[in-house]
Amino acid sequence: MIVLSWFQKCGHKIVALIGGATGRIGDPSGKFTEQPELDVDTLEKNVEVSSKERNNRSSEITAMAGLFDKQADLYVDARPDYPKQWYKWLADRTNGHSLAWDAGTGNGQAAIAVAEHYEQVIATDVSQKQLERAMHHPRVKYQRTPLSVSEDDMVDLLGGENSIDLITVAQAVHWFDLPSFYSIARRVLRKPGGVIAVWCYNDVVVSPEFDQIMKRFHDTTLPYWHPNIQHVFEGYRNLSFPFDGVGLGLEGEPLALDIPKKMSFDGFLGMLRSWSAVTSASEKGVELLHDEIVQELESVWGESKSIRPVVYKAFMLAGKLRV
Repeated sequence: MIVLSWFQKCGHKIVALIGGATGRIGDPSGKFTEQPELDVDTLEKNVEVSSKERNNRSSEITAMAGLFDKQADLYVDARPDYPKQWYKWLADRTNGHSLAWDAGTGNGQAAIAVAEHYEQVIATDVSQKQLERAMHHPRVKYQRTPLSVSEDDMVDLLGGENSIDLITVAQAVHWFDLPSFYSIARRVLRKPGGVIAVWCYNDVVVSPEFDQIMKRFHDTTLPYWHPNIQHVFEGYRNLSFPFDGVGLGLEGEPLALDIPKKMSFDGFLGMLRSWSAVTSASEKGVELLHDEIVQELESVWGESKSIRPVVYKAFMLAGKLRV
């Protein structure tokens, strides 16, 4: 106000804009021409559209979280263990080993492994049912993070800015609000020396004959996947990842990896049942895993209890903050 009074004494007409009043001016972006004043009807319409977009995004994320609530039991048994070597690679690339954050932790599968290299792991998820089935570890702290949590509150929950040595996201980042997640990641990662890594898998290789049947089955699931799953189908090649590479895949060039696993046909079938597309189709009255396809797959696999080696085809992006 003192500064404004000096301008007034010098003969200038003073207009003070308080709070959101600048919204009526337009875009104060440094243009040389005066921005047109927005009329009240336009302002109200803009606010309404913005509100609808936020509500739609919130509803969308809530629906996705609901899918994984329904699959919580299947996830515990169906998902592969990620190779221990991956965590060593990541631990070797962080300067410190005090605190890690496993986002979208689900049942804590990755968090438990990360805890072998870090003093404490904060493992977060929007799904309470997933967290109720999480595996206990003395160095892992599970925390449900509702959609209502603000970025500032999330940063505080994670220990504040410049606090996290490693961020991991296993089989989940394609569901995230990426601009918000990356904004939080940039704030909490240690500077320098913090690393963020995201990974996923999109195929399981058994044998040429079995894989051919699986391809036909997978094609029937395509109408029931959420659009975000396209990032998985593309192997994260088109996923935004605004970080500098650390030798484990980078934006546009994910690192191809294999996850070997031995499993029974019953276990394999459980993995298929955990697919969100299978759940979504079932809710619409369509049983993708009907008796005919199950019998066809089993006839090639062998006995349902027979153990066979399979390979999950995975990919990773890992990086550090850009300078």
